[in-house]
Amino acid sequence: MKKFLNISLLLLGLGLSCSLGCRSWLGPTEAVQAEPGLTAGEYLEARTSKHPATAPVRTTSAPTPEVQLVREEPPMGIRPEMVAVSQSGSSIVSRTYPWAECGVVQVDKVMPKEVGLNKPFTYTIKVANLTNTALTDITINEDLPDNFKFLSASPAARGDEDNLLSWEIPTLGPKSVIQITISGLATYIDSLKHCTTVITPVIPACATVQVIQPELKLTRTAPEEVLLCDPIQVRYIVTNSGTGYVPNVKIVETLASGLRTTGGRSEVVFDAGTLMAGQSQQFSAELRATKTGEYVSKAVANSTTGLRTESDQTRTVVSLPILAISKTGPDRQYIGRPVSYQITVTNKSDVAARNTVIEDMIPEGVISVKGTAGAKLLGPKLVWEIGTLEPDTSETVRVSLTPTKAGTLINSATASAYCADAVTSTVRTLVKGIPAVLMEVIDVDDPVRVGERATYVIRVKNQGSAHATNIRVSCILEDYVRYVSSAGATSGSQEGQTVRFLPLGTLAPGAEVGWRVVVEAVRVGDMRFKAILNMDELSRPVEETESTHLYE
Repeated sequence: MKKFLNISLLLLGLGLSCSLGCRSWLGPTEAVQAEPGLTAGEYLEARTSKHPATAPVRTTSAPTPEVQLVREEPPMGIRPEMVAVSQSGSSIVSRTYPWAECGVVQVDKVMPKEVGLNKPFTYTIKVANLTNTALTDITINEDLPDNFKFLSASPAARGDEDNLLSWEIPTLGPKSVIQITISGLATYIDSLKHCTTVITPVIPACATVQVIQPELKLTRTAPEEVLLCDPIQVRYIVTNSGTGYVPNVKIVETLASGLRTTGGRSEVVFDAGTLMAGQSQQFSAELRATKTGEYVSKAVANSTTGLRTESDQTRTVVSLPILAISKTGPDRQYIGRPVSYQITVTNKSDVAARNTVIEDMIPEGVISVKGTAGAKLLGPKLVWEIGTLEPDTSETVRVSLTPTKAGTLINSATASAYCADAVTSTVRTLVKGIPAVLMEVIDVDDPVRVGERATYVIRVKNQGSAHATNIRVSCILEDYVRYVSSAGATSGSQEGQTVRFLPLGTLAPGAEVGWRVVVEAVRVGDMRFKAILNMDELSRPVEETESTHLYE
């Protein structure tokens, strides 16, 4: 009983403090008096209404048809805020806790009105959460009279020492109800007085302050290798990996020497704005290198709140394919003879040379142009499309052409590749002609009677490809004849039995000249007319003899 007294005092204190501020929370400021015959739920509804309830309205299940509600005076010991409702054969007592003016928990207790001595009976206790909030740590105590023998409880109670049963309700959801059933019997004839108390939790006024820790994370990605003529695509991702938001986030990167944006700037700046928790912003930049080499870069992200982070360093190697070309061929060749050249292209760098092409310019004055497999004749040049030339590898092609005129034959070949500087190699070949002189001697008349004249014709033709120079022709006469006259490309004169013509300066390729010598037969015999040809291009003379039969 002492425990019950202490709990009642606790509830009284809670009720006093609660009554100071609960009227506006539960309803109007005017007090509403409970009327006999109403449940606590009906009482609360009436109390929060501008007009008193005129008819009982129950929020629990409707009673069976034979149960008739009757008004009943509150039993002795029930406080004014308790409401006693009498049913046929039972009594219902309702009460709100911790105080009628600001109820949190309502208890409805249904007891039989009369029981037999030593005959088991049951009664129930319903505990309802009147709020829209889950309640925790509710304690229900049932004080049993001395003449009541406790048999059981559902749910099971915690001990029955000093005739006191207790139930702990850890959580009771919004508007939820729990029912307790108690069984026992009366041990001697006297009134049974069962007193129920409820210890309700204090509902604090809680305010939540979120503790945040924003954190910036920045990643920078760039290709490991690029060619000098390629742009460097860089991507930046800044993330708020913490909690809360980060305002005024900026990404800044000061570019290394030799790097510039496509707009020519030496710094990259992006405004990421405000980043909420878990939010990311992505940006990209296109950079270009002004020279080959290795570029080590990192970026910084910061905020006006003082947050700052750096990305990991990235390394980009900027390379350039380097080609070398060599071309070989003869220093001299004759007109009409084919000239062959060999072209070799080598990749001297550590990166592949893509789209490698070899071009050989065809000089003027040549015919019969030929190339090794894969060559294409495109206008004035032969083209080989090599494709990709791997580092430290070479490709060799050949070209053949035939010159048609003398002079210096200049043949150039060029090699190029994507992002590589073009390289050129040139060979000069001195083309010379070959003078090939044909001399022909014929007698116009054969045989020739003694006393008559015989005419000899000397024809000289340059069948070669070069000019014949300083051409000198002479004729030797036997004593069968005597010299009469001479004529031709140059004038001639007699020197004994020899006829000499003045030198002819040049004879072009394909050109033909002639001389004529007239003699008179003086005796019978087989005469031999010999012509001798000399020129600067010959190391020994050319001789031609014509026979003529002289008769009487």
